[in-house]
Parts: sequence; structure tokens; C-alpha cells
Amino acid sequence: METVAEMGYTNLDYDEIVFPHLGIDLHLDPTAFTIFGLDVQWYGILIVIGLLLAMLFAYRNMRRVGIDSDRATDAIIGGILGALVGARAYYVIFNWDEYKNDLPSIFNTREGGLAVYGGLIGAVLVGGIICKLRKVKFLPMMDLCGVGFLIGQGIGRWGNFFNQEAFGKHTDSLFCMTGGQVQQWLAVKAVENPDLSPAYAVHPCFLYESCWCLLGALLLGLTLKKWRKFDGQIILMYMIWYGAGRFVIEGLRTDSLTIGTLRVSQALSALLCVGSLIVLLVMLSKVKRMGREYKLYVDTAESKALLAETEQKIAEAAAKKAAKKAGTSEDTPAAPILAEEETEDEPSSERTSPTQE
Repeated sequence: METVAEMGYTNLDYDEIVFPHLGIDLHLDPTAFTIFGLDVQWYGILIVIGLLLAMLFAYRNMRRVGIDSDRATDAIIGGILGALVGARAYYVIFNWDEYKNDLPSIFNTREGGLAVYGGLIGAVLVGGIICKLRKVKFLPMMDLCGVGFLIGQGIGRWGNFFNQEAFGKHTDSLFCMTGGQVQQWLAVKAVENPDLSPAYAVHPCFLYESCWCLLGALLLGLTLKKWRKFDGQIILMYMIWYGAGRFVIEGLRTDSLTIGTLRVSQALSALLCVGSLIVLLVMLSKVKRMGREYKLYVDTAESKALLAETEQKIAEAAAKKAAKKAGTSEDTPAAPILAEEETEDEPSSERTSPTQE
């Protein structure tokens, strides 16, 4: 394997990132800017951008799955907060030796230290509780989140690029990379692990995962719009897609969270992928047997009534605003917006089937 020096790159600066075979040599400060004496990191900016794009996708597609956006807003905000807390807690728990003597540093996330699986657990727990309280159907909501998670993760992984972290084992492949911080980290780890050396380039695992997630977001987004057969299908596909990719990529990494010799994220990825695949196949078979008896939540009377109620409120608010602008004090009620007429095989008294719960 060719060394970095033999590739023509020696004495790299701390903020220098190099892709030798691609001829890319960048100097990137992890700090985007400073405001009122506080350094704002690219890591945080990219995570926020990922979250905003994920939220934009969710709001644009809520009616497609039969969800009222007003009710869902609380669940989304709660899910984001739960994700941030869960991601940090997961990382700290598996790196406790780094924090046990400096507890205030637990709350310093500006330079990294967020674990994807912890974020997923926190988002689902907190968001799920709020969905229950606000009467938002959990599975349709999770289908939106499945695509949103991939968008957020695909963008957020570039924060690892600026921090020169989440890289893998040595490689001489086309996309191999190295950097000043990468070499410093490898020099420290080489003392206890002779397989590591700052003299060689490494796998850019952040790049692999970002591309995998964004490709998955495209495929699952198309499935949501055209081929969704049952509520919960997209989130199951997300767990299969992300679990499979993360299992492979995690095997390349040198900074995995571990319990003894077990790579926690790799083991969790395998369980997630296999378990979700089994459930997906069972549900597809069940829906096929049910035929027209099975209805997506968006096709139920409950969903149509909730969406009609929301549109009625919007129309009434618009009418009041128009009346006020015209200089009248009289409230002009809007014509009621009724839910679509029920067909003969979908009576208004029909209850959602147990599979919708």
C-alpha cells in the first residue's frame, strides 16, 4: 500500500483534508464563524440544515399519508428534541471514560459527539408519546420520518467531514483520504494498535454513509408517493436500508463505539435490518391476503374528517382576515368543507382496522 508521503502529501496542516487519488487538497476550519465570542461549528450548521430539509419533506407530504400538519407539529418538535438528547446520551454512555472526570463537557456538542442510533431512539420515544397525546397516527407519521431520517443523516454526515472524524481503516482506493487531525488521531492510536499508522490514507466512511442515505431517501421517497401498500412500510424499509448500509460501513471504521470487542452499532444494525425485513415480508403478505379490506389511514373516514376540519378552520380564518381588511366587523363564515362522500364499501361508521393502530 502506498504511503501518503509517496503520494506527494507530507507535513499536513491541522485543518488540511486531502483526497490523494482525486487530487483534492482542502484547508477547512471546523469553525464556520464566531458570534459574540461563541464559535459556531460547521458540524452544528449541517445538522440543522439536515433537520430543516427533513421537516420540509415531512410537511410537504403530510396530506399524502392523511396527517393533519397542525397536530403533527408538536410531535415533530418533540421528536427533534428527543433526538438531540438521545444522540448525546448514547454517545456519552459508550464513551463514559472520556466524560466521568469532566461532567460539564457532556453538554458541549458543538464539536461532535452525537450517535445516530441514540438520536433515532430518542426521536421515536418522545415523538411517539406526543403523537399519542395529540391523536396523530403513529405509523403514517413514522413513514414520513423514515425518509426524513435519511435526508437528515445524509446531510449531517458532512459535519464529520469538517471535524475529520468517522473515518475507517487504511485503504489505497480511489476515494481514500487523510488529514492533519486524522494523522494525529492515528498516531495516538498506533501506540496500542499496530494496524494503524498516520503514514497511510483511510476510508472516508462519512462519505459512504452520506451517499447511501441520500440514495435511500430518493428511493423511499418514490415508494412513499407511488408504491406504499400499508402504513409503516416506509419506516420498515428505512430500517432495512440504513441497517444494511451501516452494518457494512461500521465494519470499516476505527472509532466505533464498543462493548469489549463488540461493535455496538454494527450489531444493532444487523438486528434492525433482519428484524425489519421479516416484519416487512409478513405485512406485505397480510395486506395482499386482505385485498380491498385493507385501507391506508389516508383513505379512512377519520383521516378525511380531520383534514376537512383543518381546511374549514383555515377557510374561516382567511374569511375573517378578508373581512377585517375590508373594514367590516362582521364575521363572514366560510362555506363548510365536507369530507369526500363515502363509497358503498366505505360507510361513515367504519372503524379503522386493527392493522392501522
